[in-house]
Amino acid sequence: MRCRCFRSDVASLILLILSCGSASAQLPDYSDDEVAGIPVNYTEAKVGEYTLPDPLIMASGALVTDFNTWQTKRRPELVKLFEENQYGRAPAKPRAMRFEVVEEGTPAFDGKAIRKQVRIHFGDEESSPAMDLLIYLPPDAKGPVPLLLNINFTANNLMVDDPGVKVGRVWDREQNKRVPAENGRRFGQLQVLPTIARGFGIATFNYADVDPDVAGAIEHGVRQQYLKPGESKPADDEWGTIAAWAWGISRAVDYFETDPQIDAKRIAITGCSRLGKTVMWAGANDPRIALVIASCSGEGGAALSRRNYGETISHLEAPTRYPYQFASNYQKWAADPNQAPIDANLLVALVAPRPLLLQTGDTDKWSDPKGEFLAAVAATPVYELFGDAGIEVTELPPAGKIVGGELAFYMHDGGHGLVPSDWNVYLDFMERYLTQ
Repeated sequence: MRCRCFRSDVASLILLILSCGSASAQLPDYSDDEVAGIPVNYTEAKVGEYTLPDPLIMASGALVTDFNTWQTKRRPELVKLFEENQYGRAPAKPRAMRFEVVEEGTPAFDGKAIRKQVRIHFGDEESSPAMDLLIYLPPDAKGPVPLLLNINFTANNLMVDDPGVKVGRVWDREQNKRVPAENGRRFGQLQVLPTIARGFGIATFNYADVDPDVAGAIEHGVRQQYLKPGESKPADDEWGTIAAWAWGISRAVDYFETDPQIDAKRIAITGCSRLGKTVMWAGANDPRIALVIASCSGEGGAALSRRNYGETISHLEAPTRYPYQFASNYQKWAADPNQAPIDANLLVALVAPRPLLLQTGDTDKWSDPKGEFLAAVAATPVYELFGDAGIEVTELPPAGKIVGGELAFYMHDGGHGLVPSDWNVYLDFMERYLTQ
């Protein structure tokens, strides 16, 4: 961490700028829209005024001025608020969890990587949910390596051009069950060789192994193991699917802690879109995770909910869309996010002091790139509390320019998701903070 003095007047100034809505450059306005019968605003002048909750003011009204108070008092307070009001409480790791090493280590990609495959069982019975973890490691590593864990949208064998990867399963919405993924849609390839070349390991798992991404399928996922007798769904303050997927990330970290070839103290995580939201919550909730890269996480992730722009809580919580991804209590804030005790700046702050890169696209209006930038600006005082660097500019940077330090923001030229150049930005960020 860099040695910097924290100044509460800087925090107050930043929050004042944000509350007045006058910070940063403007992205182009777009024609307004409608989703699920709910209007969508794409005009900056109609965002509305808002005041963000201050991450450094505790519920008692006391100001946090040192990192010990943050770690022992304010941080637990905020985690509880997000559990109760957005993502839902998740259980600890299951006592019956076990790791089945399917493949100990086999040369892959013409010997340029070593492939390992592990099945993580979440219960005693063979019918219990389980997730397949695919791992690649540098073949010439002299000791445990830092690793990037990518949570993905499909089976592992569809994420790489490697015939040695076991055929996984995907969720078939028409059949309402998991089916073998011998063929299917690919959601982007895992960048194995560029990552290995930098000295990092890389791993991935399919989010649907943990819980299906569909309403009404709870009996097919890990959450059904924790329902109380007579319950058909979690309580209003208990986990939705995003918290379940984040829970799956933590179970992968549990495995990494047992593998002598992996440095479990240098684990980075990444995910895109709803999985960008997932890695935000996983990183905020699990301090073992050393670095977070959230791609296009938008509403419900790193974008400010109090900004009426693009997707909003009301869009997420519309019955035809994604209410199952969150705790039922999240619905309470759909009508007026300004009344919520939380917002994305607090979520970003929860990752501190660990490095966090928010990556998005300058035309991804639905995910509100400016809202992510402003959340990072408002969370910067918490990073400064630790002597780290956050966002030191108040104007939205142009596409292609990364700003910040341990807390960083980057937009590519384009829309939702990743473009090829993003991966080098990811690796540069990891190299800067995981190899020093």
